[in-house]
Amino acid sequence: MEQQRGSRSFPERKGQKRKLEEGPPAEDPQISPSTTTDAAPHAALLSEVAAQVSVLNSAFSWKESDRAAAKRAAQVLSELAKNADDLVSVIVDGGAVPALTTHLQPPPYCEGDLAQKPFEHEVEKGSAFALGLLAIKPEYQNLIVDKGALPHLVDLLKRSKDSSTSRALNSVIRRAADAITNLAHENSSIKTRVRLEGGIPPLVELLEYSDSKVQRAAAGALRTLAFKNDDNKNLIVECNALPTLILMLGSEDAAIHYEAVGVIGNLVHSSPNIKKEVISSGALQPVIGLLSSCCPESQREAALLLGQFASTDSDCKVHIVQRGAVRPLIEMLQSADVQLKEMSAFALGRLAQDSHNQAGIAHSGGLEPLLKLLSSRNGSLQHNAAFALYGLADNEDNVSGFIRVGGVQKLQDEEFIVQATKDCVSKTLKRLEEKIHGRVLRHLLYQMRISEKSIQRRVALALAHFCSPEDQRTVFIDENGICLLTGLELLLGLLGSTNTKQQLDGAAALYRLANKSMALSPVDAAPPSPTQRVYLGEQYVNSATLSDVTFLVEGRRFYAHRICLLASSDAFRAMFDGGYREKDARDIEIPNIKWEVFELMMRFIYTGSVDITIEISQDLLRAADQYLLEGLKRLCEYTIAQDITLENIGSMYDLSEAFHAMSLRQACILFILEHFEKLSSMHGQNELVQRTIPEIREYFCRALTKSTTNLQSLRL
Repeated sequence: MEQQRGSRSFPERKGQKRKLEEGPPAEDPQISPSTTTDAAPHAALLSEVAAQVSVLNSAFSWKESDRAAAKRAAQVLSELAKNADDLVSVIVDGGAVPALTTHLQPPPYCEGDLAQKPFEHEVEKGSAFALGLLAIKPEYQNLIVDKGALPHLVDLLKRSKDSSTSRALNSVIRRAADAITNLAHENSSIKTRVRLEGGIPPLVELLEYSDSKVQRAAAGALRTLAFKNDDNKNLIVECNALPTLILMLGSEDAAIHYEAVGVIGNLVHSSPNIKKEVISSGALQPVIGLLSSCCPESQREAALLLGQFASTDSDCKVHIVQRGAVRPLIEMLQSADVQLKEMSAFALGRLAQDSHNQAGIAHSGGLEPLLKLLSSRNGSLQHNAAFALYGLADNEDNVSGFIRVGGVQKLQDEEFIVQATKDCVSKTLKRLEEKIHGRVLRHLLYQMRISEKSIQRRVALALAHFCSPEDQRTVFIDENGICLLTGLELLLGLLGSTNTKQQLDGAAALYRLANKSMALSPVDAAPPSPTQRVYLGEQYVNSATLSDVTFLVEGRRFYAHRICLLASSDAFRAMFDGGYREKDARDIEIPNIKWEVFELMMRFIYTGSVDITIEISQDLLRAADQYLLEGLKRLCEYTIAQDITLENIGSMYDLSEAFHAMSLRQACILFILEHFEKLSSMHGQNELVQRTIPEIREYFCRALTKSTTNLQSLRL
């Protein structure tokens, strides 16, 4: 099913935008009430922004008072941007970007400056934090970069090489990494500019930094830079990031292993060579370990990554299963987290493309949770589950399991959101149908005999849809044409149930079975006459030429010919060859038949064909039945059957019984089965269904016996 890969739902990784939710450190000065935004007039906000920008523009020096003022101004702007998204444009329009960009770098030393650096790193940290918040708005990303922020942010990353570490140093590095993350988020040109500015090597080095928050921020930036950028991916790998990232997968800090698995996921996405290198570097087992993480985000990323690993080759699929991925993935299918279920279904779908894995996934309990996901209203989740089931259906050992848990009915009954899912489900049902033979069929027949009633019924329903015509008699009636304790009795039991769903399932299965049997055993033809049929032709219909008998119909004469009548039916042979008074009579009166009906009947006798309208069909059926004209009777039944409706099905069935019209009765039975759902909701029609069950049984015993005989004849 290689073509299906293009249409199925493929979870797409995203470059992560940093939320930057953390506020100022506790020791920082508090923001004055004038900076709050609740109901603040627009003019006051403009004035506030202008005031802070003015401070930044005038306080670029190492004087302690200037450093304190600049720190506080950056902090005020950060608070405004963090607390109200709609203020970001006000801040940008107020000229904050160039002012903040200036303070990403240390001010120049002047004569008289103290050897000590007041608020070292803290002003730069506040500026990076504020710019990162402004960069959350995509329309300002390029503006910030164009104002020269990137080189300064990269320089801030390199401060990690300073010999003395401090809380302020850790914070400025982290804020710089976060700002790069937001600037590059879904912006391909900025991702490239970060690489050209030399930002990737220091970020890779920071993965081994002593502060865990810095590690996390660096990984987050690399994750964003790697997303859909092959040159960045290659450089990250060339900088030897993989060994450290793989070690980070085993971190006890959920935030770290979440970012690490995200980076690896973006590196391998659409990059087969990197994917192979990641696997060869030992990532497989740590990623599998994350499936059992207490962090749902890491679980999701790990499942998605395993799905990507599984596409490498068949051996990798097998190794993933051997290393214990299946059970945690199946447990994830039952999570309340929709994305977690989606990713695990995606991974299992990829793993299920290997024949060795298919039986293992089903044996570990994967079938039922995957089937339950088909009820989801999330199109992507539903499709990933359907694709996984398609893979599992490829293994003969899973067919019985599908049927036992009601999988066939689930696949048939569920409503699917997208066309690709519908196509996938159709192929799954076809795949199951192709496997119903040999040992699979023998096992199902065994289950139908010894299992509990609910499973017996599921097997019978599935076989009605799937078993081949040559196996129908074996499944549904016994060797003597009797349907006791067979699949047919199970289906009839469903039809006679008081449970509406069971009735509908039974009717649908019987209708499918009937269509299959009719493919080899069409509507019965009229039985051949014991006497060679003679057709005199249209010119002799009601013609006095050579006429030797006359019928009186409604007072009018109808000229006929004994030789033609004798050949037409047993009724006329008895009339003219038997001991009846009509044998030697020249004129014979025909009571209770209208002239136009009698004329059509005679036209059929003389020509072998006749056009029958629905208006006259029932009267003509009565005449054909009376005179044992089976061929005409069948033509009438066919015409009447075209007029069966939900409203008249009861009277049509009564008509078929009154005149032993087998073809019409068959048409009524098929109509009842086909339109069972609508009929079951109509008053009084349920009694009709129950009344027809014995006839349905007889019909199927006859039809299945005949279809098997016909098939054997065709083979001979």
